[in-house]
Amino acid sequence: MLSHERIWSALDALAERHGLTASGLARRAGLDPTAFNKSKRRGADGRDRWPSTESLAKVLDATGSSLDDFIGLFGGARSGTSSGVQEGAFPPQAGTIPLLGFAQAGSGGFFDDGGFPAGQGWDVVDFPAQPAERPGVYALEVQGDSMLPLYRDGDILIVEPGAQVRRGDRVVVRSREGEVMAKVLHRQGPRSVELFSLNPEHPNRSFDLSDIEWMARIIWASQ
Repeated sequence: MLSHERIWSALDALAERHGLTASGLARRAGLDPTAFNKSKRRGADGRDRWPSTESLAKVLDATGSSLDDFIGLFGGARSGTSSGVQEGAFPPQAGTIPLLGFAQAGSGGFFDDGGFPAGQGWDVVDFPAQPAERPGVYALEVQGDSMLPLYRDGDILIVEPGAQVRRGDRVVVRSREGEVMAKVLHRQGPRSVELFSLNPEHPNRSFDLSDIEWMARIIWASQ
């Protein structure tokens, strides 16, 4: 169901996905930098103000997002106090998916060549979606502080191998040497990949594509 709150929450979530503020998103789309400010979301008379279809079209074009991507963000922007934070959209159904710790994920034997879960030793975790809707999704448990302040020790990241990834998406990458990391995709060219670190105390990384075993998009996080 469309609502004033969901539309603006989705715009906020889209801005955050690309590392932008609401003002930064408006500026990238060629709009007035104040167009998406919270003070502009209601008129002086208290009535709701909605973003125009032209503004939404410019935002989608500027971020390389589709309408489906935008609709997938309905449900709210990120919140550190939320029990479930959507990176994408899921039907309101329940299921379980495989769960693995980051350290285990780097030890080998748990994935096939495409980065899909395989082998033995997986735990399972409840997930508020029907796994059949997203075949191959699995969960990784954050261990340590290398992903602060975005993800903390014990947080669960839901990963979808084979999903299309774009600049600004949060991804999990496994190198040929068995290193597993969560980063932000900055640039992917025909021969190399550049990744931004979630934690400013950790360096950004660059890899030749031949050194990447697989890369999967983070589509949901439980915090």
